[in-house]
Amino acid sequence: MRAFDQALPIDAVLDDLAASLRARPNVVLVAPPGAGKTTRVPLALLDEPWTKGGKLILLEPRRLAARGAANRMAQTLGEQVGETVGLRVRLGSRIGPKTRIEVVTEGVFARMILDDPALDGVAAVLFDEFHERSLDADFGLALALDAQGGLREDLRILVMSATLDGARVAKLLGDAPVIESEGRAYPIETRYRSRDPLKRIEDQVTETVLLALNEQPGSQLVFLPGQGEIRRVEERLRERLRDPAVEIAPLYGALDQREQDRAVLPAPAGRRKVVLATAIAETSLTIEGVRVVIDSGLARIPVYEPDIGVTRLETRRVSRAAADQRRGRAGRTEPGICYRLWEEAATGALEPFARPEILSADLSPLLLDCAAWGVADPTTLAFLDPPPAPALKEARGLLEAVGALDADGRITPDGRALQALPLPPRLARMVIAAARFGQAGAAADLAAVLVERGLGGDAIDLAERLERFSRERGGRAGDMRRLAEGWARTAERHARTDKALAGEPLSPGLLLAFAYPDRVAKARAPGSGQYLLANGRGGALEASQRLARESYIVVAEMTGSAQQARIMAAAAIGEAEIGMLVGHGLAPYAITEREEASFDRAARALRVRAVRRYGALALAERPLPVAGTLENAGALAKGIAALGIGLLPWTKGQNQLRERVAFLRKAEAEQGWPDLSDEGLAQNPEDWLAPHILGRASLAAIQPADLDSALAGLVPWELKRRLDAEAPTHFTAPTGSSFAVDYAAEAGPTISVRVQELYGLASHPALAGGRVPLVLELLSPAHRPIQVTRDLPGFWRGSWAAVKSEMKGRYPRHLWPDDPAGAAPTTRAKPRGT
Repeated sequence: MRAFDQALPIDAVLDDLAASLRARPNVVLVAPPGAGKTTRVPLALLDEPWTKGGKLILLEPRRLAARGAANRMAQTLGEQVGETVGLRVRLGSRIGPKTRIEVVTEGVFARMILDDPALDGVAAVLFDEFHERSLDADFGLALALDAQGGLREDLRILVMSATLDGARVAKLLGDAPVIESEGRAYPIETRYRSRDPLKRIEDQVTETVLLALNEQPGSQLVFLPGQGEIRRVEERLRERLRDPAVEIAPLYGALDQREQDRAVLPAPAGRRKVVLATAIAETSLTIEGVRVVIDSGLARIPVYEPDIGVTRLETRRVSRAAADQRRGRAGRTEPGICYRLWEEAATGALEPFARPEILSADLSPLLLDCAAWGVADPTTLAFLDPPPAPALKEARGLLEAVGALDADGRITPDGRALQALPLPPRLARMVIAAARFGQAGAAADLAAVLVERGLGGDAIDLAERLERFSRERGGRAGDMRRLAEGWARTAERHARTDKALAGEPLSPGLLLAFAYPDRVAKARAPGSGQYLLANGRGGALEASQRLARESYIVVAEMTGSAQQARIMAAAAIGEAEIGMLVGHGLAPYAITEREEASFDRAARALRVRAVRRYGALALAERPLPVAGTLENAGALAKGIAALGIGLLPWTKGQNQLRERVAFLRKAEAEQGWPDLSDEGLAQNPEDWLAPHILGRASLAAIQPADLDSALAGLVPWELKRRLDAEAPTHFTAPTGSSFAVDYAAEAGPTISVRVQELYGLASHPALAGGRVPLVLELLSPAHRPIQVTRDLPGFWRGSWAAVKSEMKGRYPRHLWPDDPAGAAPTTRAKPRGT
């Protein structure tokens, strides 16, 4: 094993590691931050006999970490990157004929192994910082294990991490040995500063930074959830910080390499640095001079929702492992201090490890790559956490829709073409489709600004980003331009330009629609910023955005809920271009024209239009007369029901009929009686009302006669006979007078009748076959209430005497017999002189 000038804590376990890899193909190494595993282990293993002169591939989760690891190992050897130690990342590679160690990002490795499943010339694959559980890392490990089992029994696999569930990984690797390094225990003091829920996180972080600058020497590393918070803290610090010896350095993925290097490099002598970073600085990265860490405890996580096809950015509490990683950055080179912006007791409630990306990511790239590997079902590969079925189903649907997979999940020739481009399937389809029009270069540039965060700025309007990208002259822009040129050449090999289609340049919106034809969107109202997508979902722009004035846009990125997602990236498109998209077979929807009826709530009327549609979008429409069809009548009926059944022109008699049926329905516990209440009738208006309003176009046009026929159809003939017998419309008094029964009365079916008209009635009248007594409101000769009863005979025997005495004094000209049950009923007063 090689000897090294500078001792590192990991050195203590290198002999055990080497011995384990000589005996076994797979090993797990757990070492804390600062132990030196990233840069020492590949160099230590380089001359092991099992390498046989082959290469070691070291996987890093991010370009920044990969560059840092390659530079440090090259410096240890006294060389430049590109000699013994090489670098292979998306924006440029430095590999030479003598390269034995290749430091690659996880996404690049997935592409390497797909292109060369046997990994010819590779002795070992080292997965660094595997605890981050990126989708690319999980996929890369699954493919490496599959290759090891079927093609390369001699291939070594080493999984390394600072915080890892080593037992689970070891089991996945065939009960591999787990080697643990103690690391170097520089003491780190932890101080907890409770979050004030009334303060923004940026304000509390700023206060803690200023406090720590006053209390502690050395540079600071501040962890924030995202770029927005970093910029806001930077603004606050520049306003309040007066010390010229303190440098503020943002650090996040969208920065170009020069700015990232500025944040990572040591502060000049006599100065110190405040590095404001996302989770990019958690692992595989040493920032010289940092001995103070300030941890907001938050991270921004992309969460893909397969049922709505939207990726949401969620701000979440970090895991306990991530919090330990962040804290460990304070003690890499000397004793340090960590300020945590939460209660100490809350640490135990944090999730032990970060949620694996495979559980919350868009799986269409994974599924396509698996198909290219020859595996139709990804769950058959050795994943630490299997991909979720709903996300796989959505991914399979997308890939089948674009012709990349057949019905059995096998990759098609079109799928091979998409997979040849190192892009997400939608963007690969865009570049290949554009190649038919001679526009592969323009589409590749558009793909570049979508996959490389910050390229061309952060405007929502992608046309603006493209224009800025065309003028950028920095190193990252140049690298991406060259990469895009390579994508265009690859696309042109798979899709030859059709001379009949080649001509004027295609707009960014049309190019984007090649990738996202289901996300063509139409403004709900001019200038509102509210859009309806062709797939039926909603999206919104700030109304102040210039793009919000466009009638049609194509959406590339959204975040939020299914009904109202926030649009993060889009481009304008014209209606004629939508037709062009469909005409060349690049859309999942045809443009159709059909007659559609809708209910205008304000006018309470039916509107019929001929509508030209693309998916859920109405591209154009023209009014039509309302035809007397059952479909139109049904639409009118449903619209009225939604407003309220009570708005129909019910007559008094119709309402009484409904009330009589409701009475018997209740009295007989339904027993087949229909529900004619407003709520019941609103359930199926297209069935009972629509056939009787054919040709009507509005609520105002509906006549009571229409409702007569509609109600008649709701009460069967056999029930109508019982209805008249058991719930009559009127009660006939002994005098022969007829009184309408009020079936809507609160007390139950009721009549109001002068008491003299009931003389001679010895039994109480009843309804529903004698089961329900009729409520009698007894009136004086002046039609004033004197008694309410459900028991007339009891009234005659009981309180009648007192009522008679009072009434006799008030109305002496009327008859008040002692035995009203035996007296003759009357409607008159006593004749004069009696």
